[in-house]
Amino acid sequence: MEWSVLSDNRTNDRKLETEHGLSILLETGKHRILLDTGASDVFIRNAEKMGIDLSMVDYVFISHGHSDHAGGFRHFMGINDKAKAIVSPYAISGKFYSKRNRRQTESEAKCLHSITAQWPENLRDRLLMVDKTCVITEGVHVLAQIPQIHPMPHGNQHLLVQDGNGDYMNDDFRHELALYTEGLLFTGCAHSGLENILFACPWPVHTVVGGFHLLDGQESKEELTKLAQRLKDNYPNTQFYTSHCTGDSVFEVMKSIMGEQLHPFCCGTNMNMQ
Repeated sequence: MEWSVLSDNRTNDRKLETEHGLSILLETGKHRILLDTGASDVFIRNAEKMGIDLSMVDYVFISHGHSDHAGGFRHFMGINDKAKAIVSPYAISGKFYSKRNRRQTESEAKCLHSITAQWPENLRDRLLMVDKTCVITEGVHVLAQIPQIHPMPHGNQHLLVQDGNGDYMNDDFRHELALYTEGLLFTGCAHSGLENILFACPWPVHTVVGGFHLLDGQESKEELTKLAQRLKDNYPNTQFYTSHCTGDSVFEVMKSIMGEQLHPFCCGTNMNMQ
């Protein structure tokens, strides 16, 4: 199994572009799966520079409806004419908004900005709509309707969804999916909470990859320390790789507890897991 980061907030290679988004190519030996598509076509340009042919991808997995993970989807479908798209119907139908980085004195309507992805038309024959945990193909599982038993990320308080009447409500993240294959669990942004996603996964996990949605300045140091300790205690044989929506300060706090179990990634990271 091998995975390569095509789009992320960070890079160690000046030739590769960055953006607030996430896209990873996962190759299992049986399947080539594009995990999210970033916010734009950055992942396509980076893939070309990395010598990766995205026309050979079998599946594209969209973890949720936010534009930093699904914004590049329409670009991908323009260069790949065969891949099936795994997505929640709530992601496609939802209208999503963020009030982060807006002034508190602004009215709610003015402080919101859309983070809804644009979806291409005429996708019916290529969509695999998932609203419950299922098997997509041999060895590839998708987790849906993730239970919210453990604490949710505080950063979710800034994220809203618009209902049919035009009213804004706190996003319950029913549109979020996670993907599991051969011991690897992809979390997307983990808006549902990393512990909840792990709890929902009934199969052994040796590697977790994705954002944790633990933004700097949201959780307290004590909360992060306790979370890191729980992950270390409950999943002692699991390796965690994160970036995108995991803050730099958050990473340092968790790293101090989790040690060699926690790793950063960035644009251009390539992991070959034997």
